[in-house]
Amino acid sequence: MTFTTAPMIVKDMPNQSGVDAIGRVFHALADPSRRAVVERLVRGPAAVKELAEPLAMSLPAVMQHLKVLEDAGVIVSEKVGRVRSCRIEPQTLRDAERWLSGQRTEWERQLDQLDDYLKGN
Repeated sequence: MTFTTAPMIVKDMPNQSGVDAIGRVFHALADPSRRAVVERLVRGPAAVKELAEPLAMSLPAVMQHLKVLEDAGVIVSEKVGRVRSCRIEPQTLRDAERWLSGQRTEWERQLDQLDDYLKGN
């Protein structure tokens, strides 16, 4: 008897207990559709309907993407009347940028050490 298993596809990380805040931000920004939403929101707040227009997906799919961004703290949404709007949460992006900057500094330090070693200094 032979059993085959279908490949598992993970579309979200519902139980992110082992993932830190920066990890959630990078997970949220890993998707091109979510990055497009962030790029739009950098210009200012927008209604969900406006965010969904340029994306080639259903409104429920857009809502799932927005939830990932909101759960990561990248955006904040609020409902006023019948309209749900979203805006960027700049501090979260600053924290991710600070982490990347620290990594870049370390990479550059190590590359400088390698350069010195290769030059025989």
